[in-house]
This record gives sequence, structure tokens and C-alpha cells, in this order.
Amino acid sequence: MANDPVYRVETQGTLVRHPFAYRDFRYYWTARICAMLAHSGLVVALGWAVYDEARLSMGVRGAALRLGLIGLVQFLPMLMLSPFTGLAADRFDRRNVVRLALVGQLSCAAILSLMAFGPGAGLYTLYAIAACFAASRAFYMPAMNALPPALVPRATLPQAIAISAVAGRIGGILGPVLGGFAYAVGAKWAFGLCATLLLAGLLLHLAIRPLQQQTPMTAARPLQQMLEGLRYVMSNRLLLGAISLDLFAVLLGGVTALLPIFARDVLHVGPDGLGQLRAASSVGALATAVWLSWRPLSREVGVKMLACVALFGAMTVGFGLSRSMPLSLACLALMGAVDMVSVYIRQSLLQIATPDDKRGRVGAISSLFVAGSNELGEMESGLVASLIGPVGAVITGGIAAILVAGLWAGLFPELRQARRFDQVQPD
Repeated sequence: MANDPVYRVETQGTLVRHPFAYRDFRYYWTARICAMLAHSGLVVALGWAVYDEARLSMGVRGAALRLGLIGLVQFLPMLMLSPFTGLAADRFDRRNVVRLALVGQLSCAAILSLMAFGPGAGLYTLYAIAACFAASRAFYMPAMNALPPALVPRATLPQAIAISAVAGRIGGILGPVLGGFAYAVGAKWAFGLCATLLLAGLLLHLAIRPLQQQTPMTAARPLQQMLEGLRYVMSNRLLLGAISLDLFAVLLGGVTALLPIFARDVLHVGPDGLGQLRAASSVGALATAVWLSWRPLSREVGVKMLACVALFGAMTVGFGLSRSMPLSLACLALMGAVDMVSVYIRQSLLQIATPDDKRGRVGAISSLFVAGSNELGEMESGLVASLIGPVGAVITGGIAAILVAGLWAGLFPELRQARRFDQVQPD
């Protein structure tokens, strides 16, 4: 790496190399953007396709439940595969696990693109492809999230996590916008764009050089190895509190699944408006991630995470009450900003407090919790919206997220007591 440019930043009085000084991290970072662009664009296109298909025969509330089912069919593969995905990330070369997972996602996007040239796919076909895509992401996420510690030194890791979040949020901003505009032209263009981006991400990952050898796993049987990660999380109350806080807050307070309804029937905008709504939270998250990559958090990280979850709930309530597109976009952007702080703290704690030989399995548990909050949250939102309407579902969910932040502050004092990342050590 002698030929790499050297960037330096000051963290708590110590000069360390910037993550971009490392060649393979730059490939990793760019590949992450491509994958997130594809994923975010595909979510918008798939959601609109399902809503269009269901609304014609079932009305708004019936279509809301069908939108929620997208979350369920994506969560179930992750739930069933989670023990194996973490084990794969710890046992095999994490680069190859990521590459094969990208091949799976690319295949799903390509099939959707080809099907869009025909008369259209039914709901069950769309659900089946969504499940296959989720199965590929189940292997992708733990291995992808466990790569940075092998690409940069420990002192650079919190900043590398923040910069990785920047890549994810760039994809989260541009992906929905590109997906929405592309879908307005034609479904085949939206799905074809996603397939192209996934191919680019795969080629970038193929350019990453062999990693330093992973810490060897224990010689236990595969079932015992799978359980090791779960036992570690359950015994480490700091990690358990941080991961479960995100699960319940987003599970109850998420609005993503209902955005097609708000776009069409509450705010009265089209597919391009849906793309803007999907991108708004990522705009706030990106601005926050850029700030964190320049000025990493160093004090009272646990209290700040709890406060941000409460603010996330308050902004969710504001979005539910809004009937103005600019105000709705502002609420979503603020939701993304405070959620980014929470994610940054959680991911930093996860990587720093977990030994290398368990990072894949612990990461798989974290990914499962994230999937539970996102995909099951979509199911919960769709179900509640079918009973009390989309506005009522969003407002009650935001209030619930605020209550979760207060409850977790009492149940997990370890979160309130977490001061600095450099004081956290693997057990």
C-alpha cells in the first residue's frame, strides 16, 4: 500500500490514516454504493408493481396489506438462513461470500427485468422473487459488514464505518429517485438498471485482493458454532441492548412500506414523488454520515443513541400528521439524520466489541434484527394500516418508538453508561 495516497484525520488527539488511504477499502466503498443503489431502486420498483397489481382489485386498504406482505416474504428467508449466513461469513473467505450473494441478487433483478417485457407478473411471482432476493442479501449483509476490520486498522474503524454509511446513504438517496423515474418510463428499465448496478458491484468486489487470514474458528461442531454467536450477544448486554433497541423502534415506527399509499392517496404525487419520499430520509442520513466521518462521536455515545431513537419517533408522528409534501420530506430527512447516528453507534459497538472469529455470526444476528425491524416492520405497518388507516398506523408507530427509547434506557443501563468507543473491548 506504499503507493496509496495518505490522508490523515485527527481523532481524539491522535493522527490516523483516513480509510480512503487503503486501496481495497476504496473498492469496497464504491461497490457498496452500487449495491445500495440497486437495492433501493429495486425496493421502489417492486413496491410500486405490487401496489399497482393489488390496488386494482382490492382497494387501498387491501393493497396496504399486500404491500406489507413484501416485508414478510423477505424476512422469512433471513430468519431461516440466519444461522448459516453468519457461519459462512466466519468459516469462508468473506470476499467470496459477498460475491456469490451479489450473483444471486443480480439473477433476481435480471429475471424481473425480463418478465417486465411480457404481460406482467402476478403477485405470487413478485413475492417469490422478493424472497429469493432477500435470501441472497441474508448472506451478503453479515459478510459485507464484517469486511472493514480486515481492510483498515482498528484505530480507523469507527471512521470507516461512518464512511461506509455514507456509501449506503448515497445509494439510499439516488436509488429510490432513479428507480422511481425509471419505473415511470417502464418497469423493465427500473429492474434492468438494478441488474446493471449489481453487476458493477460484483466486478468491484472481484478486484479486492486476498484478505489477512481470518481468526480461526473454534473446533466445535457446526451447530455449536452457530450458537456461539447467539450466546455471545445474549451475554453481552451492551450489544443486546443496542441491537434490540433498533429492532423494536423501527419495527413499530417505520413508515417505508406505506410510502406508496402516502405518495398516491395522501400527498397525491406519482412514482417520481414516491422516489423523492424514499430518498428523503437518506438525504438526512447522508448529511449526518458525512459529518460523522469528519467529526466522529467521542463522548456519551449510548445516551446519544437513546435520544436519537426518541427523536426518530417524534419525527414519525410529524410525518403522519403532515399533508404538505415539503413538510413530509423534511420529517423524513430528520428521521434519517437521527437514525444515522443510532446506526453509526450501533455498528461501531458491534465491530469493536466482537472478536474477529465471531464477527460473521454476530453480524448475522444483527442483520436478522435489522431485517426484523425493516421487513417485519413493513408487515406490521401494512396490517395496522388495513385496520385503522395509513395515517393512524404511522402516528401510533411513532409514539411507540418514543416509548421504546424510554423503556430501553431503564432495561439496559449499559447503554446509558457507554461513554467512548475506545473504552469498549471484546469480552
